[in-house]
Amino acid sequence: TGVSGSGKSTLARLLFRFYDVTRGSIEVDGQDIRKVRQVSLRASIGIVPQDTVLFNDSIYYNIAYGRPEATREEVIEAARAAQIDTFISELPQGYDTPVGERGLKLSGGEKQRVAIARTLLKNPPILVFDEATSALDSRTEQAIQSELMRLAQNRTTLLIAHRLSTVVHADQILVMDRGRIIERGTHAELMRANGHYAEMWQIQARNAAEGSPDADALAIDVGDATQDA
Repeated sequence: TGVSGSGKSTLARLLFRFYDVTRGSIEVDGQDIRKVRQVSLRASIGIVPQDTVLFNDSIYYNIAYGRPEATREEVIEAARAAQIDTFISELPQGYDTPVGERGLKLSGGEKQRVAIARTLLKNPPILVFDEATSALDSRTEQAIQSELMRLAQNRTTLLIAHRLSTVVHADQILVMDRGRIIERGTHAELMRANGHYAEMWQIQARNAAEGSPDADALAIDVGDATQDA
């Protein structure tokens, strides 16, 4: 986590080898990713980016793109997990509905849910969620996060987020600033340290109390986090 521009999303780009590190190395299971074929590396990673890009095709195609050999039932199950099956089913053309150029016929939240369904269908060993629920309302975000946490069991999961309620239950939280990791630990440890993370948490909690759009999501997690601490 960290403020905008701190370098969070750059980590995902480096992991995908959109460009390589100039110093040090990035290793997955002890293997330098520069020594792995890109096609193999990227097949092992599923990412839900903040800015979802969809193909000018049907909703079904855009979800099934995550695993083209998947059955129709598997595609629909992924859509249910991403909380978008009901929306699709109510459309006149259902799953055959065209999304338009770059998904322009869908809202930001609908596009993100399609991207989440696509990643759930791919079912990779490594998951990257880059502000994956930022365009969703609090109720939908909570429902999807429950599914994402279930999916994250027994696999490597990287959550990139500005909204701290998204990462509060993470095994390890890395706080970034200007491309550097300045704090790390669990939520409870970082709150006890009373540093940058604790300050960000207090600011977001204050904004929630004043009725910001994040209020519901943060208020629910504040209670859980207090118990954890």
